Amino acid sequence: MTVMQTTAGTLVPNATSNATSNAGGTDVCSAPPPRHPRPDGQDSYTISEVVAFTGLTAHTLRWYERIGLMSHIDRSHTGQRRYSNRDLDWLDFVGKLRMTGMPVADMVRYAEMVREGESTYLDRRELLESTRRDVLTRIAELQDTVAVLDRKISFYGDAGRAREGERNR
Repeated sequence: MTVMQTTAGTLVPNATSNATSNAGGTDVCSAPPPRHPRPDGQDSYTISEVVAFTGLTAHTLRWYERIGLMSHIDRSHTGQRRYSNRDLDWLDFVGKLRMTGMPVADMVRYAEMVREGESTYLDRRELLESTRRDVLTRIAELQDTVAVLDRKISFYGDAGRAREGERNR
């Protein structure tokens, strides 16, 4: 958990890591934690390093591999998983697909199409376009919800000011 302190309209994480001010006034608690930077020139990572880079659990990484969401992960001579930068890029993309609300079965289907190659470009595009339409619909619904909340907040703000005005008479 990150403790927040507010100073002059700026939210600043109160932590020992790279704490930077957020001059835009956006709540940094709503943003995902910053990803661990990948070492330059390295292209082989243990599962614990990938956990640190992605925020996923080792259990989730193994599950992704088991259900076919991840392609074959290389192994060291001792049998330990060794992830590549390409694997980390794929996990980043899978994270974006998860944020869209795409069902896991569709993500697995997409991964299978990627492994099948260029002959599946059209099908992949259709799946992504469908997902994009769903996301845009959800965004519109959320914007409508924000508008309702704004009206309610305004109503209660006006009602509060009216009450204060009555008390001051």
